[in-house]
Amino acid sequence: MQPEVKAMATIHEITAERRADQGKGASRRLRRAGKVPAVVYGAGGAAENIQFDHLPLSLSARNDWFASSVLDLLVEGKRQKVLLRDVQKHPVKPQFLHLDFLRIDESKPIRVYVSIRFLNQDKSPVAKTSGVVISRTTTEVQISCLPKDLPEHIDLDLAELKLGDVLHLSDLKLPAGVEIPELKLGKEYDHTVVSAHEVREEVEAAPEVAAEGAAVEGAAPAAGDAAKAAAPAAGDKKPAEKK
Repeated sequence: MQPEVKAMATIHEITAERRADQGKGASRRLRRAGKVPAVVYGAGGAAENIQFDHLPLSLSARNDWFASSVLDLLVEGKRQKVLLRDVQKHPVKPQFLHLDFLRIDESKPIRVYVSIRFLNQDKSPVAKTSGVVISRTTTEVQISCLPKDLPEHIDLDLAELKLGDVLHLSDLKLPAGVEIPELKLGKEYDHTVVSAHEVREEVEAAPEVAAEGAAVEGAAPAAGDAAKAAAPAAGDKKPAEKK
């Protein structure tokens, strides 16, 4: 039985400052000073240039909710609901270069990808069966809901998973107010999420005989070969008997 699913109401707050300087030169100076330039846009408002302290931002970014939840962005006392839309990172260093945030209209549905959290796999019948593999084909799903109903993840309970079972998007238990837009497009969009199947071992073919017609050890030679074996080689003629 699937556990009751509820939308998450946790508030995730991140704090930033306004920034006046723009351009590549200004952004480089900010990064050298331990800051991260960013921009907020959308919901009918003007784009707003902001900056973060790199250390607290990087700590927040370690959490799953940073990329998939509605965030409370606090900029100099002003609070607004946003979603992370784009992240630019340094190709080598563990450093954020720039972030984009989208303002949220809390009265309108949003589409967001959230992760699928697989539960109780070790308790399932297939987990106790040798030669069976559990394949996770999909690990995230796009959902549509109002910002207040956005979950941090979707849980899928695998406690009853048996050999041969295939679970699809339609088998996910969604919180109230949450739907999967793809499922409205037809059955062909009801993608596989997880399956349990038996592993078939490939049997190696027997090595081919090195030479066609090679004699088996201990077997009698073929008739043609016996005659050749009985006749002495040209260089092995017997010496003539002396009279």
